[in-house]
Amino acid sequence: MKTGSRILAVLSSAALMLCAPIPSSVPAAAAEMAHDPGRNVNAEGVGNPFNFGERNTPADASIEEIRAINHKMTVQEVKYALYKEIDEHWDLISVRLGQSDREKVYALFLGVGTRESTLGGNGDGADIETAFSEGFGVSSAHAYGTLQTAVTAFQDPGTSFMQEDDVPEMEWYALTKENFYDAIISNHMGIRKILHFVRSAINDYNWTGWQVVRHALKGHNTGWAYEGDEGYYKGYPDEICALAQYYYTEGHLYDNVFTWTDAAVAAPYRTGDQWETWWADPKLEPSLDDVSVKQTTEPTDTTTTTTTTSTTTTLTEDTFGTTTVPDPQLIGDVDLNGTVAVADAVLLCKALTAQTALTEKQAEQADLNTDRIINAKDLTLLKRLLLNR
Repeated sequence: MKTGSRILAVLSSAALMLCAPIPSSVPAAAAEMAHDPGRNVNAEGVGNPFNFGERNTPADASIEEIRAINHKMTVQEVKYALYKEIDEHWDLISVRLGQSDREKVYALFLGVGTRESTLGGNGDGADIETAFSEGFGVSSAHAYGTLQTAVTAFQDPGTSFMQEDDVPEMEWYALTKENFYDAIISNHMGIRKILHFVRSAINDYNWTGWQVVRHALKGHNTGWAYEGDEGYYKGYPDEICALAQYYYTEGHLYDNVFTWTDAAVAAPYRTGDQWETWWADPKLEPSLDDVSVKQTTEPTDTTTTTTTTSTTTTLTEDTFGTTTVPDPQLIGDVDLNGTVAVADAVLLCKALTAQTALTEKQAEQADLNTDRIINAKDLTLLKRLLLNR
């Protein structure tokens, strides 16, 4: 699978929320909160204040250069890099995890990052690798980055590994060193891996409610969404939940503060019922519902404009009419200037991040997979189209 690395490098120069340049470090003393405190985080996310792109590093950089960039990330940057990926896939993550409180989801992934890597708090940023002694990609436990994402999360990791091909809503990056060692892609694939085990927890083991998430975390660590419920297998996800509560309750979601597994600061949250009392959302159950048609604004019968959210534009019958269809010769020509170019991807990025709205004709040409929904899948297809020209 192509990753779209060249076009991403071009798009990053446009300084869009989804396609932005590599950030510089922020001094620890200035790291109380990087995003606008006036934002409604639960509704809008944090807004990617460090302008992370879809990669953290240039795809054509050497592995040493890629790792050096990741190594310099502060703990705060490591946190916001996770939030960027969560925000981009919020509708999907919220439904799969059964959680409507975005900051609780932020905290949960900080708990995973702490359990696995201490969020780069040892001065190594997101440049953390384990189980690599047998060589790159040989061991299923070969893991990298904040979430310690194993090579098995990637596409084509080798014939001896099961393919995690059941999260079509998220890009599935190929296993290359350039992808594996990029901090943002590693986060993306770590989240994707956990969602893979959410599906397994529901379909293979019939878990429901908060147990879905608890056992999906076991799967992230062991490869199976069900293990014995004593000792290590019980302690792994439960410690994540305790650490998550520490970050959430004590106000350390946005600063440079970090902790570590079994630290005393999380002791008040190791209660034994923290999943049920803190995590479980009475308004939402973990599910495998299709989120591609989820809307935040109901379209009216008379409008001919698109409905734009942070991730999805849903096109009604009135939008397309009964006879108009995308022009196959110019599919992807979002700005309607007669050619398909980088400017079309920039415009689509803006539409997906609610910076602009598309006209009826623009919407038709932006619907690359012709499913009458405009979302990140169409942007991915457009990038691939540009790469192959």
